Amino acid sequence: MKLATFTEGNFTRIGRVAEDMSGIVDLAKAAPELPQEMVAFLSRGEEAMARARAADSPVIPFERLVLESPVLRPPKFLGIGMNYAAHVAEAGHERPANQMWFAKQPLSITGPRDPIVLPEISRALDYECELAIVIGRTCHRVPVEEAHEVVAGYTVCNDGSVRDWQFKSPTTMLGKSFDNTSPVGPWIVTPDEIGDPHDLGLKTWVNGELRQDARTSQLLFNCWEMIAELSAAFTLEPGDILATGTPQGVGAAMKPMQFLKAGDVVRMEIEKIGMLENPVVAEGPEIVSMFYKYIKTID
Repeated sequence: MKLATFTEGNFTRIGRVAEDMSGIVDLAKAAPELPQEMVAFLSRGEEAMARARAADSPVIPFERLVLESPVLRPPKFLGIGMNYAAHVAEAGHERPANQMWFAKQPLSITGPRDPIVLPEISRALDYECELAIVIGRTCHRVPVEEAHEVVAGYTVCNDGSVRDWQFKSPTTMLGKSFDNTSPVGPWIVTPDEIGDPHDLGLKTWVNGELRQDARTSQLLFNCWEMIAELSAAFTLEPGDILATGTPQGVGAAMKPMQFLKAGDVVRMEIEKIGMLENPVVAEGPEIVSMFYKYIKTID
């Protein structure tokens, strides 16, 4: 099952992608007893999942709606650094002995077709294609062998990174958290459709040029190890997004460096999940106005 957040008729809500991929089953009408926001929906557990699977109408065609990030305001948005050997090598680092996590602020999230905003105060905006785990239930100190049980599904994340700000402090949080720099989507795909999350291809194109091409089998720390590590320290909650690291091919590692500029188009695709395709736009008054209008709609 593919779960989406979408806007149609000035009403943002959740739905299930139709089996024939013709549009979104509108759960606000098909299952009005369910929450219409993704975190609340996931918090209802398997009962809500089963009800969503059973819903089959009405279907809103894709051309009539706007896909949003499937989780608009995740309780936590976390990323792991240096989790592919080839990316470690291109960055000139040693293979990490331990998992290296950082926080991303939720307002860095934007939708799967929305603009990526190039901030006025930097010209070092980079892309990072990543498989993202969406947590499905509250959990703490989860053993590795049970970690798969707490996953609601998987999505695609562009871990947008403003490199000069990223390295201003050891935590890297500032450069990972600029508003509207991290597209997520296009939907959450449940584990039954994914199978093994450690055998998925992922690719990035910038203006049609293939930049990243790898498989999740190359992860240094796998998905279950990540969940076990994080939940050992703190509680994970429904809707938390865990970005699992990027492979080689980022702009900062190219010679010369190739950072994103206004007018670029970034496309990312992960096997069995779907695609992000986002234009890069310069920050300006009209972009700021658009952003705060969007924030108002989801408060």
